[in-house]
Amino acid sequence: MRHQVYGDYRTEEASHRGETLKLVDVRKIPTCSDVLEPDEPTMNIPDAAERIGVAVTRVHALLQEGKLIAVLRDDIPQVPERFFEGDEVARFVPGVLALLADGGYSKEETLEWLFAEDESLPGRPVDALHGHLAREVMRRAQAMAL
Repeated sequence: MRHQVYGDYRTEEASHRGETLKLVDVRKIPTCSDVLEPDEPTMNIPDAAERIGVAVTRVHALLQEGKLIAVLRDDIPQVPERFFEGDEVARFVPGVLALLADGGYSKEETLEWLFAEDESLPGRPVDALHGHLAREVMRRAQAMAL
């Protein structure tokens, strides 16, 4: 049996009754392209799970439910550290991700918007989600989704 990895897919070639079969195993962890700045801190899934005190499968569920977004950095799913506050997912992160997803924004577009400097806030929307401007970020996300 021969294994090959192609991005999110792993293929296996096997022989069965003289025929070559190609089996495809799709990763269960949803990720998107890494559109973050190279110096933006991220953490792998096990570290994220440890930080918020849950099983790795719970972080997988948060990713599948769209309450978190992971980027594929060095072929490893990574979650931006700014999505966390202390030992939990920052309060407004799941909501803003849902608003933008419902508005048709891709995961990449969502990350680009959240991590881009915005002089009118001031700063980045993802940073404002941790302070008194969180509701303003939510309002803007809702307006953008219309």
